[in-house]
Amino acid sequence: MKIRKNDSVICQAGKDKGKKGKVLTILPKTQRAIVEGINFAKRHTRRTREEQQGGIIQKEAPIDISNLSLICSKCNKVTRVAYSFLKDASKVRICRKCKEVIG
Repeated sequence: MKIRKNDSVICQAGKDKGKKGKVLTILPKTQRAIVEGINFAKRHTRRTREEQQGGIIQKEAPIDISNLSLICSKCNKVTRVAYSFLKDASKVRICRKCKEVIG
């Protein structure tokens, strides 16, 4: 997967198109990600204990990775990801626009 935890991404499709956020969790089996501030779902909960509060709770729901694009931290542009090997034979992600190492 080209998007990882703590990457900054922008939503390309759906109800939150154009919103930016940080990836909180990656779900590789389903090809989805949970992004901070994107794709909120409302859940109605009942108060089960005295200290717990009931009502409508909003939380981020998983969004498909194909609807997200990576934002390069160096050039602050939406970019695709390329891979390259460093001299110590470690594989790194590279921004296709500014050719800088991502993450």
